[in-house]
Amino acid sequence: MKIYLVRHGETAWTLSGQHTGVTDLGLTAHGEEESRALAPRLRPLAFARVLVSPRLRARQTCALAGFGEVSELEPDLAEWDYGRYEGLSSEDIRRENPEWNIWRDGCPGGESPADVSARADRLISRLCTTQDTIALFSHGQFSAALAVRWIGLALVEGQHFALHTASVSALGFAGHHPDRRMIELWNERSTLSSGPTQRQ
Repeated sequence: MKIYLVRHGETAWTLSGQHTGVTDLGLTAHGEEESRALAPRLRPLAFARVLVSPRLRARQTCALAGFGEVSELEPDLAEWDYGRYEGLSSEDIRRENPEWNIWRDGCPGGESPADVSARADRLISRLCTTQDTIALFSHGQFSAALAVRWIGLALVEGQHFALHTASVSALGFAGHHPDRRMIELWNERSTLSSGPTQRQ
C-alpha cells in the first residue's frame, strides 16, 4: 500500500498567508499551471482510488492534474477548520495571542488539535483496509497532520512538516518491516511550484 498526498495549487490566500479552511477559494492562474504540471508526475502511478477534499481548490487541482473524472469526495480531507481565525494571517493572530501555535492551541470556534488528530486517525484506519496505491488531494496543514499521525507522532509535530503548493508526498511501509510506517517522499514539487509553504 502507498498513499500519495497532493497539496492543492496556489490560491490568493496562500500568497497572502491567510488561513484558509472553509472559505472556498479557487486557484490563481499560477495555481492552475502548477496543477496541470502534476499530471506527468502522477499519471504513471496507476491509482486504484483518488480521494479529494470537498474544497474547490483541491477539486480544481485534482481535475487539472487529470483525475477529476475518477475522484471521490472525502470530507475528512478538508483543511483544518480555523473558526474565528479564518482569513487571518499568523501575524494577525499573534497580535492578539503572541504565544499562539495552531498545532498546540487549535482555533477558537474551529477545530482543536485533538479534533484534527482524530479525523486523521479515522481516515488512516479506513485507508488501511486496502493494499492499493491511493491519491489524496488535500491541503497543507491537514496533509502534515495526516503524515505525522501515519508514523505515530503527536499532532503537534506537524509544525515541522511544511508543504509547498502543488507538492507531492508519499506515505508507505518499510520494505523489510511491513508493520513499520514510513514517509517515503516529502514536499516534491515541479519547477512551476514556486509558491509559499503552508503558514502556521
